[in-house]
Formats: sequence, structure tokens, C-alpha cells
Amino acid sequence: MDAQGIRADLIAEQDALDAVVADLTAEQWATPTPSPRWTVADQIAHLTFFDGTAALAIRDPDAFNASLGELVALLEGGEEAMDDHTLGWARAASPEDLLSRWRENRAELADAATGLDDDDRVPWYGPSMGAKSFLTARLMECWAHGQDVVDALRSAGLDAERPATDRLAHIARLGFITRGWTYINRGEEPPTTPVRVALDAPGGGTWTFGPDDATESVTGPALDFCLVVTQRRNVDDTDLTITGDAAQDWMHKAQAFAGPPTDGPPAR
Repeated sequence: MDAQGIRADLIAEQDALDAVVADLTAEQWATPTPSPRWTVADQIAHLTFFDGTAALAIRDPDAFNASLGELVALLEGGEEAMDDHTLGWARAASPEDLLSRWRENRAELADAATGLDDDDRVPWYGPSMGAKSFLTARLMECWAHGQDVVDALRSAGLDAERPATDRLAHIARLGFITRGWTYINRGEEPPTTPVRVALDAPGGGTWTFGPDDATESVTGPALDFCLVVTQRRNVDDTDLTITGDAAQDWMHKAQAFAGPPTDGPPAR
């Protein structure tokens, strides 16, 4: 799929999450989520902030690069300093204002991304990214934080629905190609044992990654694989079938997103 196809899927993923939160009450916006310290409102605020900086990175790379120093300094100040910078404005806003701001920022991102070609590169927090990878990362971010929102609302007894779709193909592919990154990010040597991944797509059919003759494998629902590589579920709490020590190790460490190495949730 080309960059504009991924852009369309990103917009659809954002719309799906919008449908989950659009009619929440102020009390429901304040529901704690699986992310420590973060409420439903904080999850949406996080997406709002970085959709805005993503639009800036596309439209004005120099201005984006000039802002990186501030963010690095905030990272050194700890999680609270980072939260104050990226979420503080939203914590002082009403849910209506937050929702409006998120819609504005993601519209700006969609508009900026209209001009992206497949071979364009976009600066980001770390190495620059190809246009397709950049938009895929934004889609993954929306879906993963949206999962936190859905999980929180369901735990609070609300009927929060966001059905799995074949847009998960983007996240599944990213989860597979970041296997080596998972280890490099931890300061470990990337494994050389090949792993075959075969996933049942929500819309039917099978998505496959890796060599056909690999002796180690990960098979099962694409949704479960995406939940594991975004660290929203422990692999032991899924219907994935893992064959081989290297595949097991990967699925217990998998991290498809940038940032310091982190571990997913413990098994329930």
C-alpha cells in the first residue's frame, strides 16, 4: 500500500476511536487507564499533542527539528515533566475542548500528509522516517492508545466497542519488521533464528511474514499479535501459538514502538 492508502487508513482508525469517546461524560473521560497516571482524557491528549507535532514535522521540518532540544531536556526531567509539557494543557481543558483540539490536530496531520510521496522522509524523535513508516507509526499509536481507552471503559462497565479491522495489517507488519529493533533497543544482540508469522486476518484470510521453511513460528489471531507487539497484552493471555525458544523470547520482549525499552503487562 502506498503512503496515501496508509493515510486513509490512519484517518479511519482515528474516526473509529472518536466514535468511542465522542459521547463520554466528564466523569468517564476521567476514567483511569492501564497506563500509570493516565486517564482516558490523557490518552487522547497524548494523541492530540503528537498529531500536532507530526503535522509540523511534515510541513516545517526545520521548526520541528528546532523543538527537539526542548523535548530531550524534558525527558531528562522525568515522566512528570514530560506529562506537564504534553498533557498539562489538556488537564486544564474541558472534555469538549480536548475533543475539538484532537479533531483539529488530526485534520492538520491529514492535510499535511496529502502531499507525501512514498519516497519522502519525515524528521521525528530519532532518525527520520520514510513517509509510509511515519504514517504507519501514527496509525499504530492511535490504535494502541485507543486500546487503552477501550480497556479502561470496559473495566468501568461501559459498552465500549471498537471492532478489529484489516487495518491491523499495518501494525502486524510493523510488529514483524521491528523484531531486531526490540533487541537492539535493549542492548542485546538481535537473534538470527528466523521466525515464521502467520496471522488470521479479521476480514478473513491469512497474513504471513518470514520464510516458509522457518522451524520457529507465531500463529493465531492478528488482533492478538498486534496486542502483544504494542505491549497491550501478555502473550500468555492470548490465543497465539508460539513454536520455538527464539519465537517465545521475542513475543515476551516485542516492542513495535520507539522509545526506551519497556515490558508489556504481566500475565493475568
